Amino acid sequence: MGVFALHGFAVGERVLEGVIEAELDRNDAHASQIGEHRFVRHSGLMPLVNHSCDPSCGIAVNPDGAHDLIARHAIAEGEEITFDYAMRNHTIDHFPPHCRCGTAYCRDTVTGWKDLPSERRNSYRGLIAPYLLEIEARPSTPGQ
Repeated sequence: MGVFALHGFAVGERVLEGVIEAELDRNDAHASQIGEHRFVRHSGLMPLVNHSCDPSCGIAVNPDGAHDLIARHAIAEGEEITFDYAMRNHTIDHFPPHCRCGTAYCRDTVTGWKDLPSERRNSYRGLIAPYLLEIEARPSTPGQ
């Protein structure tokens, strides 16, 4: 199961517009993190978009606070639409122990931003949820 492009997309083009269906009281396997302590359920195709450690899309927060998917590279008709779940989630707690994306960049586990290698973080700049950078910029507290 997944979402596939019905036509091509150029780099930077919006591939999928996010729409928030419901605010959630906690994180779960199908939740989207939209703030440090805020989780929502997106409607439409968004919940069907698979994770990839080398995704075709990144995240942009739209005026309603939902996540839009933006093409990281040119996407051909028929190509699977993917994003790295670390682009929106600070931590990942609800996924199987091993990633199955199969890309050359696969890190073998679906991690959140907090555990993402710095090389991947740098490659995603500009295409992640902004609150991840706010959390990252805070001084760390001993014991965290």
